[in-house]
Amino acid sequence: MNPAVNTLDEMAKVIYRCQKCRLHRKRLHAVPGEGSPDARIMFIGEAPGAEEDRTGRPFMGPSGRFLDQLFTANKIRRSAVFLTSCVKCRPPGNRDPRSRELNICTTTWLLPQIDLIKPKIIVLCGRIAARLLLKYPVRIADVHGTLRRHNGQGYFITYHPAVGLRFPKAASFMRSDFKILAGLMAGI
Repeated sequence: MNPAVNTLDEMAKVIYRCQKCRLHRKRLHAVPGEGSPDARIMFIGEAPGAEEDRTGRPFMGPSGRFLDQLFTANKIRRSAVFLTSCVKCRPPGNRDPRSRELNICTTTWLLPQIDLIKPKIIVLCGRIAARLLLKYPVRIADVHGTLRRHNGQGYFITYHPAVGLRFPKAASFMRSDFKILAGLMAGI
């Protein structure tokens, strides 16, 4: 991390100008993330979508509205958590982020964000985030709703809210997962 970057706000200012990979070429806005710098819980998704690119804010489109419903149903305040994604710029055509893009954003931005926030639990929303941070292949269907430890960090695994919107069964699993997560949050 740049030694001049000591806060999430300072980091966000640098992320807005980042040109370390090709994703910056077509973005409207980089999406560094938002929420409490002292968050006990950090949510990590895959990448910004169209609405996130337009607004510069994470989880703002339809999947963000679904996530907000899950928050409300479980008395989780959006302002009390930190929301971000593996990559900070929208991949063209909403494709999955490529390995190089993930590697650059993870080492340059995501891991330093985690170091600054020091969350008790990181919620991995979907397979891209889960595979990236757990460092092994993950089938969300097999591990959702579970808390895993990796390198001393607690990771809670669930589906990405966009998957919950498309598949009713995944939405049902997410509702159950968030009840488990709310219980975990009460204990930390």
